[in-house]
Amino acid sequence: MIEVLAGVLVLLGAAFSLIAAVGLLRLPDIFTRMHASTKAGVLGSSLILVAAGLFMGDTAAWARVIVAIYFLLLTAPIAAHMIGRASLDDRYRPRQD
Repeated sequence: MIEVLAGVLVLLGAAFSLIAAVGLLRLPDIFTRMHASTKAGVLGSSLILVAAGLFMGDTAAWARVIVAIYFLLLTAPIAAHMIGRASLDDRYRPRQD
């Protein structure tokens, strides 16, 4: 039963990672691309990490999973913010439709 749940979580994580990749390719400007890559990418990676923690099942694996998810949640918004600031400093403006 744990293997089935881990498999479903991996598939969901892969789907969110695919959505993030498609967002990077299809969205019009850097700000919307940045949003898609951080939100969907972190969620997809977190789901895959939780699946790995479920599959391994021991305390040491869960500690690593929690630390990795915390690291992703901490660094992804900061990186997106820095990319956004760098693009604004370079005089890049969002697309006006």
